[in-house]
Amino acid sequence: MGSLRDKRRRHDVYFRKAREAGFAARSVFKLEDIDRRFRLLRPGERVLDLGCRPGSWLAYALGVIGQHGHAVGLDRTPLDRPVPGARVIVGDVYTVTDAELLGDQRAFDVVLSDMAPDTTGIRATDQARSIDLVTEAWKRAERLLAPGGAFVAKVFQGPDVASLRKQLGTRFSEVHLVKPEASRAASTELYLVARGFAPTGT
Repeated sequence: MGSLRDKRRRHDVYFRKAREAGFAARSVFKLEDIDRRFRLLRPGERVLDLGCRPGSWLAYALGVIGQHGHAVGLDRTPLDRPVPGARVIVGDVYTVTDAELLGDQRAFDVVLSDMAPDTTGIRATDQARSIDLVTEAWKRAERLLAPGGAFVAKVFQGPDVASLRKQLGTRFSEVHLVKPEASRAASTELYLVARGFAPTGT
């Protein structure tokens, strides 16, 4: 019971911290942890956030990249509240065009994906759906990232994660698999963090 109470207490701490800081969800601290460890976001950068609802990652990214940066979010469902300074597209990652995501930008410096599948409770099915989403996010990143760019994507633990990490390793100078402190202990979520993108032909 003590362990369960500790998990709930940790959840409550992050939830309160998010609300006090004006963020829509506790997930912001997952990105903050990753950014602190790997220094992904810098002032003036161009950021694409796939699965951006409820908007906490967008808001955090904007706070780092500043007024000279550019942030675009995509989600199937509109945000409950706007994220000032961000361009948000309502659409599906499988059907939205690259041109719509880019707008007047030529490329992105960072592509983020906190997308998760509609879960069934069947672990193997949920893991397979998670891999499908990450693979689609990676396909977008491969087409839209600038040289030297970074890619972050949530994935559920499973047998295909190692091969996906190896695949990313052919195009990035470094790839890490991390579990942020703000992730619940019982969660199977992990984050692939890749830096130093090398486009085909470079």
